Amino acid sequence: MHTTPHTLEGWLRHCEQLHPVGIEMGLDRVQEVARRMSLKFTCPVITVAGTNGKGSTCAMLEAVALQAGYRPGVYTSPHLVHFQERCRIHGDIVAADDLIPHFEAVEQARTQGGEEVSLTYFEFTTLAILRLMSHSLLDVAILEVGLGGRLDATNVIDADCAVITSIDIDHVEFLGPDRESIGREKAGIMRTGRPAIVSDPMVPQSVVDHAREIGADLWRVGHDFNVSGDKQQWAWAGRGRRYAGLAYPALRGANQLVNAAGVLAALEALRDRLPVTAQAVRNGMAMVDLPGRFQIVPGQPTLVLDVAHNPHSVAALSANLDAMGYFPCTHAVFGAMGDKDLSTMLAKIGPLIDRWYFTSLPTTRALSGGELQQKWNAIQMVSGVRRDVSSTVHAEPLLALQAAFDAADPADRIVVFGSFYTVGGVLVNGIPRLKAKHLGA
Repeated sequence: MHTTPHTLEGWLRHCEQLHPVGIEMGLDRVQEVARRMSLKFTCPVITVAGTNGKGSTCAMLEAVALQAGYRPGVYTSPHLVHFQERCRIHGDIVAADDLIPHFEAVEQARTQGGEEVSLTYFEFTTLAILRLMSHSLLDVAILEVGLGGRLDATNVIDADCAVITSIDIDHVEFLGPDRESIGREKAGIMRTGRPAIVSDPMVPQSVVDHAREIGADLWRVGHDFNVSGDKQQWAWAGRGRRYAGLAYPALRGANQLVNAAGVLAALEALRDRLPVTAQAVRNGMAMVDLPGRFQIVPGQPTLVLDVAHNPHSVAALSANLDAMGYFPCTHAVFGAMGDKDLSTMLAKIGPLIDRWYFTSLPTTRALSGGELQQKWNAIQMVSGVRRDVSSTVHAEPLLALQAAFDAADPADRIVVFGSFYTVGGVLVNGIPRLKAKHLGA
């Protein structure tokens, strides 16, 4: 018989030890524990899936809801620094102590009647956060899918509106090797008779087919809603509503317009239950904030933080970096998981990088800094380009960033990317202090 933890850290350690693997696909176990807990929501639920753009979409939905006077709850994953970042209630990150009763409730339900149900870390923690949200008197619950959609733990809740942001190749060992199979998994969050928003402009046929099979109300960009813009502003038009002269979202990057278009479609689809004004949309989009998504930290040298960790998101990061203009030298702090398509990622962004700082990360899924350097060297040998690029290896992201600061001139640029662990590893001790030390402030 184990001792019941009394702290969030204790519960997280307990969750890590419960299951032999980090990911086990399937909903039966989660559904059983949710049934034992009588888990349900009385407010509209928006579930967001996609290869990239999920966190940004959730943040925009939350920002507009707040500006409209609603009380939203948001569940996202993973976190950058602290676990409790995964849940926000009415715009505020939940307190660690507020989560503890809900971890206790999940454990009680999991072990009820001696019929113990095995849960992974993600499944257990998801149920705890969902229970907290269901007890928080929300006007709207916004849930970010962790992996895929159909078999993700968040899918135990029936979404009133499903949003699919983008579909690209990632997690092939779980979701399949191509966009059609991955799209089919993500389409699993759709529900019969309820709106399903797809903002990917090249939606796989499998998504369209699944929506038709179950009778979901499919909203496709270019068909049911459209977005247009110039350098100054953008416009959106959907079923029965238009927005013109909108300022670009506060989240940087050209890809954010696609995410914003899906957000407006979701809000339009739910307008009977969750009406929002045009002013709430304008204010929300102007004020939305999300660390680690093409986040530019003020000061010199220019510092860019981005959790890009697959070919699709690294391609977007590359385009955004290219659009920033000229910098004498671009330094890259990079740490990544071993199951990623690293060759494609590195080849895509490689032409923009002048110096690499490869870092190890505090997880067994990650490659070491030395292994990443070997990958990069192999790519250079094959491609024959940028042989003048230097690289060093570091034990952790903060040490890599310090080395980049030490080497960079004030006019240079430093980009930190490759994983939530990479960005979180430099945020944990505060970037401004590190920069101030380097600049002699």
